[in-house]
Amino acid sequence: MRTLCIPSVFIGYNGEALDEMTPLLDPEEAVKDGSTVLHPELLSYKGLPVPVEKASNLFAYLKWGKGDIEAGFKQADLIVENTFTTQVTHQSYLEPHACVADTRADGSADIWSCSKTPFAVRGQLSNCIGIAKEKLIFHPMHIGGDFGGKGGFMDVALAYFLSKKAGMPVKMVMDYTEELTAGNPRHASIIKVKTGVKKNGAIVAHHIDFLFDSGAYASMKPAGYLIGASTCAGPYKIANCLIEERMVYTNKIPCGHMRAPGDPQGFFANESQLDIVARKLGMDPAEFKRKNMLHDGDETPIGGHISHIRGDEALDKAIQMAGFNKAKPKNVGRGLAFSEWSPSGGEGSVFVTIEEDGKIKIISPVVDQGAGVLTVIVEVVGEELQVPADEIELKQVDSTIVPSDGGVGGSRATRVYGNASFEAGTKAREELFLFAAQALEVDPKELSTDRGLIWHKPSKRKLSFAEVIKFKGAPIYVRGYYKSSEKSHDASVSAQIAEVHVDPETGQVTLRNMISAHTTGKVINPLMHQGQVEGGVVFGLGYALTEEVLFDDGGKITTSNLGEFKIPNITDIPPLKTHVAESVPSGPGPYNSLAIGEVANTPTAAAVANAVADACGVRITDLPVTSEKVYQALRQQNG
Repeated sequence: MRTLCIPSVFIGYNGEALDEMTPLLDPEEAVKDGSTVLHPELLSYKGLPVPVEKASNLFAYLKWGKGDIEAGFKQADLIVENTFTTQVTHQSYLEPHACVADTRADGSADIWSCSKTPFAVRGQLSNCIGIAKEKLIFHPMHIGGDFGGKGGFMDVALAYFLSKKAGMPVKMVMDYTEELTAGNPRHASIIKVKTGVKKNGAIVAHHIDFLFDSGAYASMKPAGYLIGASTCAGPYKIANCLIEERMVYTNKIPCGHMRAPGDPQGFFANESQLDIVARKLGMDPAEFKRKNMLHDGDETPIGGHISHIRGDEALDKAIQMAGFNKAKPKNVGRGLAFSEWSPSGGEGSVFVTIEEDGKIKIISPVVDQGAGVLTVIVEVVGEELQVPADEIELKQVDSTIVPSDGGVGGSRATRVYGNASFEAGTKAREELFLFAAQALEVDPKELSTDRGLIWHKPSKRKLSFAEVIKFKGAPIYVRGYYKSSEKSHDASVSAQIAEVHVDPETGQVTLRNMISAHTTGKVINPLMHQGQVEGGVVFGLGYALTEEVLFDDGGKITTSNLGEFKIPNITDIPPLKTHVAESVPSGPGPYNSLAIGEVANTPTAAAVANAVADACGVRITDLPVTSEKVYQALRQQNG
């Protein structure tokens, strides 16, 4: 059997010497007939996204759409085709992967891991080592950043086996060189987009073809595909649409999930394409997008439904804030891009106890990867009980407290744990009112709560939480639980406008302003919410302009430190202006809240690329939009 590893390894599974293989680095070459099959045992793999008929480097093919795409193109007055490419980028979290494994003779273990989904990692480890998951106790840890990269167990299994071999606890901490050369970064992609429109700007046909380079493995979980590809046609009315996604093995670093998996690639291609189409039609890009914008009751491009879409509102506000149609200085351009996001489903539990002294304690197995889910939990429970958040104690608990928990990701934290907190807070309040009503001999409907007191307003009598618990004879203990396996039909919409200056002599792109308008529903914590918006925008700017994992001709990574990777620093960040619309009639989270964690970074790269095209007339279709690429394009343009 030939090795499946990078060709620098010359020993097979049975110990026999092997000939060196030519590395397969190009995903387009990898899908061709006759290419070396890197995973000949593919048919035996469990958890593939869709069944496959034969072993090949194409391990996943999915498609979404509606209508008749060929008939749609026949109706078009103009057909535009372009190819867009995106680079490998790393999540660049503050804390690299780290874990501690403490095993016992029977194979059971205590694990401390910086994972945002410890129950999922427990299941992965259980499958790997053949030990019942109940014997693996995962302890919650604070996580120094995630951005999609802390959902796998790449370090945990190694620490487990080393601990078992050594007979003592083992700690493993990756450094940034190891992260950049062995982590699970964002997939590179080749995206072909074909659009058919009428002279009046109506989109009648839209075909998006994705080819994702997954690297040597599918992020150690072949079931994982990039769901973002399915929504990248955007919040537009398109009668005939087809989206195809291919995921391919190569001899490069395995790629995984990174903030809005598949969306930044897809929305860069789609929103760049629609800007190109608008300009070919002689239409203002904003008006072109407005003409095709989804409204309540419209089907999405793939036949789904979004409730209470507010794309027009986000567009109008972004245009106003950016002065989109105002005169610009020479070599300055403005670019517009959209995105939408529906939070993922998940499972979560929140337990609330009101103790003998009247103090409120919350426990939950959820971990906070930096987005603030613990703050959401406390504030929602506090709102339902009318108790300040700083008077509530919260404790994270290990994996023995509940049989399962979905963890965070997919912008679902507020939806899942916010709803679980809302249910727990509501149950606790109802029990308080029940026993307070018995103690006061009044109707529970006549009671209210405020800062640890139960009030009966008609009689102006009151009881403290502690007095109610004393009357009950035992603490109040309730569980809030939420589970949904489906994405929400309620979507947030983001409209972003970038303003840039392009130096015609050097191609240097300088950001002047960045405007981000969102319809996100109720904001539970304004500071935390704004942090998500600004963090997402800066994340998107790095993807647009500077960040790229580079490879040599043999597939070896050459960007082995953060100095070479080029994350944006404070001098690269322009003034950021944000508008948030909270007046939405419904949302999947408590108080009609919507997602914000990922939608803020998905349109940014396209907004920048569109602004560059507006400033100097050259279109960069290959991320990142570096000054070198702009310079070369300007030289070609000028002959």
